Amino acid sequence: MANIIFLALAFFAISGAIAMILYKNPMFSALGVLISMLSVAGMFALLNATFLFLIQIIVYAGAIMTLILFIIMFLNINEEDLPNEPHKYRLITIGAIIMLPLNILVLKAVSLLPEKDLSTLETTFGDLKPLGITLYDNWIVAVELISILLLIALVGSVVLAKKRKTKIIDKED
Repeated sequence: MANIIFLALAFFAISGAIAMILYKNPMFSALGVLISMLSVAGMFALLNATFLFLIQIIVYAGAIMTLILFIIMFLNINEEDLPNEPHKYRLITIGAIIMLPLNILVLKAVSLLPEKDLSTLETTFGDLKPLGITLYDNWIVAVELISILLLIALVGSVVLAKKRKTKIIDKED
């Protein structure tokens, strides 16, 4: 059963990636990326990697895709605003042909790996507690510096947005 679910998720991940490349409408392309991200999250769930599954859903499929969709809607990008790409499908085909030998090489390397037991790992695999202990024991300074950096970036973006808003209001008056 897990193999069927994996194949379905792989199909959706590849289909979403192909849709992202082929669709000219930015909204449809973004939805293709969303399908791929959700499929990858499902693959993490199959591996019992709960933390990675949740991060994939919350951060990538949630926050990043919301940001991308917000930017697309804010900029109001229409198909006529996009550049003309007369050789798009030809370039995609050439890229796929160029990547084919690399894919064959990877598949051959994977087929030469020794057989291992692929049963489900112990229940502690993918737990959040070991990651938290490592972050806050060994990397506390880096974690705090990154949080301060993100706070400064947030305050800076609010200040810049407020200045821009006041300039727009002054121009209208």
